Amino acid sequence: MSGEFRWYVVHTYSGYENKVASTLRTTIENRNLHNLFEDVQVPVEKVEEISDGKTKEVERKLFPGYVFIKMVYTDESWYVVKNIRGCTGFVGPESKPVPLSDEEAVRMGVESRTIEVPYSVGDTVRIIDGPFEDRIVKVEDIDFDNKTVSVIIHMMGQETPADLELDQVEPV
Repeated sequence: MSGEFRWYVVHTYSGYENKVASTLRTTIENRNLHNLFEDVQVPVEKVEEISDGKTKEVERKLFPGYVFIKMVYTDESWYVVKNIRGCTGFVGPESKPVPLSDEEAVRMGVESRTIEVPYSVGDTVRIIDGPFEDRIVKVEDIDFDNKTVSVIIHMMGQETPADLELDQVEPV
């Protein structure tokens, strides 16, 4: 069966997110359903909590009550997910699963987009998107964590620093 893997969201009972994800992973493994399921995630963020005067790092769920599943939607995959204990159904109108768009998946932190950066600090690049499109500028800094590039734009006899997205420039 050929189909496209897409991200779907399922609603769970409160506090059952990890149990649903774990049970689903085990079911996929035991039934050899890797052709239908690619990934199962409960997105979390690390935060520092202070209790009794002590600081400790803990994981907090970004979307309590939800599990994200990258799968090929078929009757079989729908049936497997719907029958996981603690899962109350797919997110979508009338519980009909609606996949996340690629942009939503990236924005929600379940998918990361890799951007190839074929330039480095000191290189001359062309801005290919935004209000300064087609300007030739010099790369001052690249911040891979924030996915930004700092450049110097020459306008009206002034040098103006600007931060752009990594994919808003290309090598000249």
